Amino acid sequence: MEYIEQYQRYAALIEATLNTILPEGKMLCPPEGEMPGKLSEAMRYSLLAGGKRVRPVLLLAVCDMLKGNIEEALVPAAALEMIHTYSLIHDDLPGMDNDDYRRGRLTNHKVFGEGFAILAGDGLLNYAYECMLSNALRFKDHLEGHIRAAEAVAKRAGVSGMIAGQCVDLLSEHHDPDADTLFYIHTHKTADLLTAPLMAASYIAGATEQQRTALERFGACVGVAFQIDDDLLDVEGNAGEMGKATGMDAQHGKMTWPALVGIEAAKARSNLLWQQAKEALDCFGEDARFLQAFADALAKRKK
Repeated sequence: MEYIEQYQRYAALIEATLNTILPEGKMLCPPEGEMPGKLSEAMRYSLLAGGKRVRPVLLLAVCDMLKGNIEEALVPAAALEMIHTYSLIHDDLPGMDNDDYRRGRLTNHKVFGEGFAILAGDGLLNYAYECMLSNALRFKDHLEGHIRAAEAVAKRAGVSGMIAGQCVDLLSEHHDPDADTLFYIHTHKTADLLTAPLMAASYIAGATEQQRTALERFGACVGVAFQIDDDLLDVEGNAGEMGKATGMDAQHGKMTWPALVGIEAAKARSNLLWQQAKEALDCFGEDARFLQAFADALAKRKK
């Protein structure tokens, strides 16, 4: 199967799963166990706004590569997209990046107000773990793998992972950039949530330690390269093509690799990391064709 066709197949499975597990709410005060309609509307507004579904696609692809049961991975993949979406909603808030547009349309707080945007993000984060744990109970023969997968996602999205990176990023605004701090920010702010699906899939599908180490290396390289490219796009990208404003990093005094070493050196570092990411997959041989193509496609992205 060709890379694009396979990617589209994974993305379609994810879209269907997202629509199924986060239904439209109708009532202000719903029955027990259901969410208020307005909360569901705000959550769905951002969750179903499109995007490449990079993280859940990675989870399904790795599960397939490791010969796991993809049916077991659908809900964890969808849950990971909920966590990613919550982080975007909160990133866009006035207290963080204060962005008006995301994926070509108004950000959540511009449509629903700041209070509801916070609740929509909180709702997506909590519901993601609820869904993962309920899914784990459906597959009791692989219960430990599912619990370890949920733990891996929680750690990489949490206070020593993505949130830690966001914290240091915020604290570093308007400070002179330094390589160690910048590496910490990129590793946790971005790479952790790209490594999370790889680790989750490895537990669900029963990977070996060698395979898990290789996947972790792949995710670390992809994540930092992805963030460097994102910083470069903020300098050189087209706002119309990207669906969000450019030049925001400089406006907010963000610590970025282009600011530290310049545009050309940042591009060189990104290229090296993409190459190292692909080399990390050597132990999988031909089975890693999709991940190799995935890295190539992500490295060439324009938005």
